[in-house]
Amino acid sequence: MSCRRSEALAFSLVTEINHSMARLVDIWDSIGIMEEQRVERMQTVKKHIDELLHSMIMEEEALRHRIKTDVITFQKQLDTLCLELGLEPYKLEQDLTVLQMEKNLRCHVESLLKEKNERLRELSDLKKQDEDLCVTLCSTPYYIPSGSVPSRTQLQELQEHVEKLIKEKVSREKVFSGLREDIRSLMDEMGHEPESSLERESICPDTDIFLLTHDNIKALKLLLSQLAMKKESLISARDKLKERATSLWNRLSCPEPEGEAFREAAVSTLSDDIRRWQGYVEHLEELQMAQLEEVVDKVRQELVVLWDKCLIGPEQREPFNVHFCDDHYTEELLALHDTELLRMKAFYEAAQPILEDLEKWKRNWALFQEFERKAADPNRFSNRGGSLLKESKDRAKVQKLLPKLEEELRSLVEVWEKNRGTSFLVQGQRIMDCISSQWEEHRLQKDKEKNERMTKKTETSQFKTPTKRPLGSTYTTPTPNKIKKMPNMLAPMRTATMSSVSSSSSSSGCSSTTFLCVPGRPQLSAKRTKTTEASSGPRVPLQEFNSDKKPLPVSYSAFTSELSKKANTDAFLNSTVKDML
Repeated sequence: MSCRRSEALAFSLVTEINHSMARLVDIWDSIGIMEEQRVERMQTVKKHIDELLHSMIMEEEALRHRIKTDVITFQKQLDTLCLELGLEPYKLEQDLTVLQMEKNLRCHVESLLKEKNERLRELSDLKKQDEDLCVTLCSTPYYIPSGSVPSRTQLQELQEHVEKLIKEKVSREKVFSGLREDIRSLMDEMGHEPESSLERESICPDTDIFLLTHDNIKALKLLLSQLAMKKESLISARDKLKERATSLWNRLSCPEPEGEAFREAAVSTLSDDIRRWQGYVEHLEELQMAQLEEVVDKVRQELVVLWDKCLIGPEQREPFNVHFCDDHYTEELLALHDTELLRMKAFYEAAQPILEDLEKWKRNWALFQEFERKAADPNRFSNRGGSLLKESKDRAKVQKLLPKLEEELRSLVEVWEKNRGTSFLVQGQRIMDCISSQWEEHRLQKDKEKNERMTKKTETSQFKTPTKRPLGSTYTTPTPNKIKKMPNMLAPMRTATMSSVSSSSSSSGCSSTTFLCVPGRPQLSAKRTKTTEASSGPRVPLQEFNSDKKPLPVSYSAFTSELSKKANTDAFLNSTVKDML
């Protein structure tokens, strides 16, 4: 297509020249230019055209030569750049003109030069960052041979290396800043004066005094841990002094405003606070020596309170009673009481979870006994305001909670005895033995009440002989609306069943007699009661807790079984009474 366009342009050029010459001839004819002058003028035109074309040809020849020279030059540059940049040699496409070759080579050389300059600039920036970071962190710089152009892989690795160092620097700066701030805060809080060069440098405001090395971080962490231990030691010492001062204050019955003013007095550091409390304790101890008898008596009162809290029995208190009853008041006697008081405080603190669970069990045990008492009251079926339903829910809750508390107590006591190698006693008795005895006592009380009820019913029950009615008469049951509803009318009927309902008719069919008899305690019901008692069997112990004694025959499951059987009996009696009515 381009070839046709050039041919058309050449043809057009020739045509234009011919037209131009024709016009010149016409002009010359109109002017009257002679032939010789025409030839001369045509030669002048030809000369101008030849000179122009020659000039253009020379310029194009020079252009072709320069392009060929550029192609060679670009090719050499391209080979060098490919070698420096680690690229494959560039290969020109086939069947390209000189101009296309020059353009392709020139563009590629420009592209590779730009790539080279970018790599060198990036290398320079990254190396500068790397060197600064390595100086700060005391690490080894990333190695790239000098005088060479880095590859993209090398630059990427260097970039990642620098980013890693930057993150490490930020992390270390954060650690250094936090450590130094904590150290400074601890020193200020304790009133500690720097003693070593490390302590002095750690609180120095100049942040560049420390190199961000791992060794320096370890040194600061070690210093911080030492200061933290010292602070804990000072706090412990201060708390002991405060506790001692409070104890002495209470013993001596000092004025409360003075004590409050002393406790709330502002102090600057822990060291100052300790010195202040130390002086105050010494002052109170001097006062204590002047009131020794009164102080010993107050310590004894504190001991009694702690013994009661810890449920210490008389046998456990006996070893200290020798000192407790000593009327010869001395500093040694006071020291013995103080030692025993500290021991009991430590015991109470350690045994508090067990004592709290035991107290919970006692509260729920009292609720359980109260529910048992209410269960024997027939008036509870009045169910005023839904109280019976609420009582049933609360009872079920207590029945679930009691075994859980007992199991938790057993586990806590086991751990206690295993760790301390001694039994945990409550009023001189093991906890689980105490709980088992409560269940056994409750069982015996239930059996006693049951036997009393059985005896009373046996004495009052009697069989009534049915009375014959006149021939032709029938026994009619009153209509329900004529029966007076009494709150306790179902109670006696739950203790009796329908004895017999018989009917007889004569062969002639003239008349019939129907009668009903309700005895006090039928033999069938009594047999079923005995069977229920026999089926329950001996009760399984509630807990067995590391004891050589034979387990007490008590069981929480036995009580719940009796409750369910009682509920079934009540349902049966209610159904029977409805059929009778």
